[in-house]
Order: sequence, then structure tokens, then C-alpha cells
Amino acid sequence: MQFFGGSAAAEMTPSPAAPPGTATGLAGNNANMLYIFNRNGVCLLYREWHRPLHTLDAQQDQKLMFGLLFSLRSFTAKMDPTSVDKGNLGVPLLPGQGCSFYSFRTNTYKLSFMESPSGIKLILVTHPKTGDLRDALRYMYNLYVEYVVKNPLYVPGSPIKYANRFILYAIR
Repeated sequence: MQFFGGSAAAEMTPSPAAPPGTATGLAGNNANMLYIFNRNGVCLLYREWHRPLHTLDAQQDQKLMFGLLFSLRSFTAKMDPTSVDKGNLGVPLLPGQGCSFYSFRTNTYKLSFMESPSGIKLILVTHPKTGDLRDALRYMYNLYVEYVVKNPLYVPGSPIKYANRFILYAIR
């Protein structure tokens, strides 16, 4: 998503690889944090690999992340130049409704986002020079469906307790 300046074509081309030393200890992995939320804002999974500064406890961090996503989705829908019906700022949107964003970048990180039709939200925080991760997030969602949702022992809406297999496949 380009806010100011630049072109959409520049966003579509992958950025150069992250500098050496920014990886997380996993070969070729630039992921810092992974969040998976359900449609109600319950954090189903949170993992971090490289986070040098811990300023909040995990619960506050998850609430802030979900609030950020809620606000950005509402803001992008309100600013959508192609939609006549703007709705009210702050009103919850249904999955797939309104103009959606898929990433934003700061000088210290890039946040990539995907929301499934069922309302599952995947958020991956990576190095700022990481390229487009929409395909990677779709792949991770497919793994989530395969290893979590289809697991007969998993209770829908509950936090994912045993995510080792899902995480191992997702971070490849």
C-alpha cells in the first residue's frame, strides 16, 4: 500500500533481500512476529522470533495489533475512491467488504496482512526490505486450515496450543 508518492509498480516488485544479520536464526527467515486472530479479535496464535525490545506484555501487544488492523481496515474503506457508500468510520466491516490493504512499511518493520473469507486474520511482521508476502500468507492460511482447522482435537476459536507442525511448515 502506497500512502504518499511512489508508484504501485514499485510496490509490486520485490525488495532486495534483508541485510545479513537481520534474519532470525532460521535460514532465510526474516519474520519477526506472527499473529493469527479470529473474527472476534481473539489471538489464536502469537509467535516471535526476533524482537530485541519488549515494551508491552503479550496481551496488550495483541490488543494493540488487532486495534491497529481494525482501524486501518476502517480507514482504507473510508478513503476508498471507488466506493460511493463510505459508511461510518469505526464501524466493523465484514471480511472482503470495502477497500482492503495488504501491507505497510516503516523504517524498522513491514507488516503484511491477510484476512480470509471466514474472518481469520494473519499478520506477519518482517524486515522492512522484505518483498510482497501475499502468496506466503495465503500458503500459511492453507497450512492453518490443513493442520489446525482439520484437526479433530482443535476446538474452533480457542488458542492454538500445539502449533509446532504448523509453524515448521509456515516458516519454510
